[in-house]
Amino acid sequence: MALLEIRSLSKSFRGLRAVTRASFEVPEGGLVALIGPNGAGKTTIFNMAAGVYAPDAGEIVFAGKRLDGLRPDQVCAAGVGRTFQVVKPFAGLSVLDNVIVGALRAERRVPQARRRALGILEKLNLGAKKDLPASSLTLPDRKRLEVARALATGPRLLLLDEVMAGLRPTECDQMVEVFRELNRGGLTILLIEHVMRAVMALAQRVVVLER
Repeated sequence: MALLEIRSLSKSFRGLRAVTRASFEVPEGGLVALIGPNGAGKTTIFNMAAGVYAPDAGEIVFAGKRLDGLRPDQVCAAGVGRTFQVVKPFAGLSVLDNVIVGALRAERRVPQARRRALGILEKLNLGAKKDLPASSLTLPDRKRLEVARALATGPRLLLLDEVMAGLRPTECDQMVEVFRELNRGGLTILLIEHVMRAVMALAQRVVVLER
């Protein structure tokens, strides 16, 4: 059964057609990669699925309900978490507080959000760095923090936008193991990735945007 359905999705910006009638499905519990050259429209599809842009045409259906037209906070509340291609943590906050911000979507009280955040940081091997300012992290750790913030919202579907770009092969392999474990735990994942080492290691299905 499909958890996410992208149906004939199109989007233009001032006459530039970014996405043209794209259609694909992500099965519940699946791990699907979205690949293609730069400029093919991959991140634009993510932005439409996450509520940043409204599509010009087509539908986005998540768990049987339409997402297109919803605000980003409403999409998040529906169960969709995402990372961003350009990693921008709250630089003035600690690593832990960055994740607590995400956890407060799923938990109403700070103590519970803190417990949730600590558990996620341990899962992503960031527990020892929880009190450091986010601005002090290396690129691999900032990428992990980006994933941690998205996971803290309690998503059913996680959208990963090039989280392995710029990582060394060993760092990439560590991230692959994290995502495999999350997927085995029941989390559905759709990832945009240019690192084919990661795509071939992870993806059960690959969707290609040619242009």
